[in-house]
Amino acid sequence: MIPHMEIPKNALNWFEIPVHDFDRARKFYSQIFDYEMPESNTGYKRMGFFLYDHQNGGAGGAIVQGAEYLPSQRGALIYLHAGNDLISVLNRVEEAGGKIELGKRLVSEEQDLGYFAIIYDIDNNRVALHSMH
Repeated sequence: MIPHMEIPKNALNWFEIPVHDFDRARKFYSQIFDYEMPESNTGYKRMGFFLYDHQNGGAGGAIVQGAEYLPSQRGALIYLHAGNDLISVLNRVEEAGGKIELGKRLVSEEQDLGYFAIIYDIDNNRVALHSMH
């Protein structure tokens, strides 16, 4: 018998985006999100952290450089929170060295699920941005 699992607040607990050049990737994400990305070095991997509300149970993630981390364009697609209107983040992507694959689009015509866009970061990772407006 499969134990009944409690429905979690978030489907995502943590994510890591692999990068080749940590300093270049950190600059890219700091530039598009308009904050200085905090970083940590554990010796075998270097991490840059996306801002999130850890105290209130928010889900977070990081960019990571390490031997076992290989950037990819086709794999899991992570949707990053892009504030109130993702256009402000999207407008900084190309200037920061990334590419836009798909501009701002409604998630659904039938439901109020907000908007998304898909970008390639500085290491050609395929990443989505999401906002409600």
